[in-house]
Amino acid sequence: MKTAKERLLNALAPDVDGMFVSSELNIFYLTNFDYTDGFVLVTRNKSYVITDFRYAEAAKAAVSDEFEIVVPQNRMLIEIASLLEENGVKKLMFEDGFVSCADHARFADLFKGCELVPGGTDVLSTLREVKTEAELEKINAAQKITDAAFAHILEFIKPEMTELEVALELEFFMRRMGAQSTAFDTIAVSGASSSLPHGVPQARKLEKGFFTMDFGARLDGYCSDMTRTVVLGKADADMKKLYNTVLSAQLAALEAIHEGAENAKIDKIARDIIDNAGYKGCFGHGLGHGVGLYIHESPRVSSGVKEGTTLAVGNVVTVEPGIYIEGKYGCRIEDMVAVTKDGIRNFTQSPKELIELF
Repeated sequence: MKTAKERLLNALAPDVDGMFVSSELNIFYLTNFDYTDGFVLVTRNKSYVITDFRYAEAAKAAVSDEFEIVVPQNRMLIEIASLLEENGVKKLMFEDGFVSCADHARFADLFKGCELVPGGTDVLSTLREVKTEAELEKINAAQKITDAAFAHILEFIKPEMTELEVALELEFFMRRMGAQSTAFDTIAVSGASSSLPHGVPQARKLEKGFFTMDFGARLDGYCSDMTRTVVLGKADADMKKLYNTVLSAQLAALEAIHEGAENAKIDKIARDIIDNAGYKGCFGHGLGHGVGLYIHESPRVSSGVKEGTTLAVGNVVTVEPGIYIEGKYGCRIEDMVAVTKDGIRNFTQSPKELIELF
């Protein structure tokens, strides 16, 4: 199987001589080296990890011989300018989605005789859409930690706790299980606050009603993402109808995912179920998004994607319909799946039946 660097070179237009990579996660994607101060330069001739003395030893241990480790004695960008000249680079793609106007001006000033070409962000994003088996196993391992955290929190929650205490316990548990960090800021919102899709947990006592927890672990650089909504107390008939509508929408969307399925049509399947149950306008976000090194990456599963966009084997996406009634409550159920030749591989193993606590 080709390496990430080889796939990158194959993806470049023939007249482009290389790519200058500055974002930390894309550097990690190409090199498997996680560091915060430096750059990667990929050319048709040689490729380089440019770092400083603090990371030199670690880089030698982590980076394959596809890359030469360079520790500049002077400014990094001056060293890179020399490497561009040495490798005859005349046309250099850069990550336009991550480079500021000020940085672009610096690059243009220092990289004399080299045309800077935008488009690098999209090229790398497209490459990352299709995960290798090794990447899928890292995502699966991250999700196992997340599933374990959900099982733990169901036993941990007590009525006198605050939203913030629950959120912190989820995060502490995932770290104790080996996560390098959380994948994103944990959401744990109860009662009326559950109507906020991205509500922030507060230092206030848990409120009866729906309690939505959206959380994930980062492990070996890769993210997991899941949401479960439980009921604190007893669910009334309206709450049961809302919950079961969200669950029906999610199960139908999961069933519809396969290689070649249209992203927008999968979103519509879930959205129609919610709309037809009397909740039109209460599902205001897209059905799902890609997950990998970034918690939100391509492909998106929503009505807003380009017509004809389809899913491919190796895509990892969330499926997370929700219903949110302003000022009252809300519910979301989210799984994370990989597209396979036979349908999907669902990484998320936590139960989805309605759970009532205390």
